[in-house]
Amino acid sequence: MLTEFASAQVAIGGVGGVFLLFFAMAIGHAFADYPLQGTFLAIGKNRHLDSSQLFGGNDAPKDLWIHALSAHSLIHSGFVWAITGSGLLALVEFILHWITDFIRCERWISYSADQGIHFSCKLIYAVVLVWCGEQVPF
Repeated sequence: MLTEFASAQVAIGGVGGVFLLFFAMAIGHAFADYPLQGTFLAIGKNRHLDSSQLFGGNDAPKDLWIHALSAHSLIHSGFVWAITGSGLLALVEFILHWITDFIRCERWISYSADQGIHFSCKLIYAVVLVWCGEQVPF
């Protein structure tokens, strides 16, 4: 079930509806990637960084990066769900955000490519919502 906001954009349709959905998700992305990520998640999600500083110089928990990267991706997923009302898009966002940030931490892509992928996903979600409308499953 889409949110009232998403339903209104679907009703508008076309470029206007897509733009407003994309813009709302871009705002959510800015919150999730900057103030809500914080130092703990930014350092902890990267398995190549020394996370001991997060624990007063003590050893970080084994596999902290998996939990930190998952938590960060869940925050992004939550914004997509809150804006669109689609659990399916939220799940897709969780998976794609996790993979994209993982490959960024592995230095397989640049920071700019990482952000480009994230914003491209949001644009695709907006297009899918306007195209499919209320027929988007959960």
